[in-house]
Amino acid sequence: MKYAVICPDGAADRPLRELKNRTPLEAAEMPNARALAATGIVGLVRHIPKGMDKGSDVACMSLLGYDPSRYHTGRAPLEAKALGVELEPGDIAVRCNLVTVCDGRMEDFSAGHISTDEARVLIEALNARLADGKVRFHAGVSYRHLLVLRGFGRRLDARCVPPHDITGREVTPYLPRGPDAGILLRLMEESARIFETHEVNRVRADLGESQATQIWLWGHGMRPDIPPFRETTGLSCACISAVALVRSLAMYAGIEVLDVPGITGYTDTDYGAKGRYAAEALGRFDMVFVHVEAPDECGHNADVLNKVKSLEAIDRHIIGPLAEAARRHGEHRILVCPDHATPVALRTHSDEPVPFLASGSGIAAAGGQFSENGAKGSGIVYDRGWELLPGLLRGFGRDAGG
Repeated sequence: MKYAVICPDGAADRPLRELKNRTPLEAAEMPNARALAATGIVGLVRHIPKGMDKGSDVACMSLLGYDPSRYHTGRAPLEAKALGVELEPGDIAVRCNLVTVCDGRMEDFSAGHISTDEARVLIEALNARLADGKVRFHAGVSYRHLLVLRGFGRRLDARCVPPHDITGREVTPYLPRGPDAGILLRLMEESARIFETHEVNRVRADLGESQATQIWLWGHGMRPDIPPFRETTGLSCACISAVALVRSLAMYAGIEVLDVPGITGYTDTDYGAKGRYAAEALGRFDMVFVHVEAPDECGHNADVLNKVKSLEAIDRHIIGPLAEAARRHGEHRILVCPDHATPVALRTHSDEPVPFLASGSGIAAAGGQFSENGAKGSGIVYDRGWELLPGLLRGFGRDAGG
């Protein structure tokens, strides 16, 4: 049996006036997903347990079959491994965004989707001024980076808010708070002074681009202890993603991460390359997990048109080719499921259940539409999202709706 799991990150949404009161999933032309849904099942799944952060770190852990309330320790430590950063006992990893704050408001949580090359220069400047034996910054991709506090020795007691949750808002009420917030605040304040006159920002200003005015720290935690995926499922698995968070989660789980040229974690990603590499990997692994970040980024940017276009590209270049490759292998099952919703109207994540479709060998055809409303009508609901993948492995049957 071959398995393909495709995660269009943040694809779920709410009806939008711009789409004649349809959601992006309803408005997008997705013939391959429609065909799979017609021969399989659709349903709803909640990947964000009540009370937990509404992030892809929690949701993707659930989608891979791990209970976040048991294994989740924070977002940043899940990103560290993909950046080549090995956390020792007592180390704290902290997510470090390059952001644009103007007149006290969060203007852009991605600093205009700053290029990786520019970002690396700014991270180097932080290390030159602020790094020591206890503090070190590590460059990632575009605006997404990492701070490591070495030998902290205990849980960091601070309450932090993701910058993508406060776009357009005054930042003061959302600054880190708590007994250990001081170290984070100090680094954020000093980064603003370092970046204010930096050459990278002067050039970006001359070009009319958003400047990286400072760092924003959040998502802290210690190294997680995740059981190997092969032990929990009995399957070998490969992961394709441009996002450090997902790549690191896969690495911690012993899932092989494939390097695919041209993938970016944004709307300019090479969807076709993801589809080709995934189809090829299906011949070497029992399961392929393909994660696509573009719909989530469009939700954060309130970009309705490109959210629809990204879903259509995922259908054309990933779902279609991967379904065809799976059929060539004979016995197969396919799951298409967002990790969470990123409603355009909110410009951030929400914890509502998301639609999924599953199709393939041994899955009784019930039909339905792969959309928010279509899934509601199926009567299949997984309130414990981490039970969805085991359901796929069993072929669902009468136990659908854990």
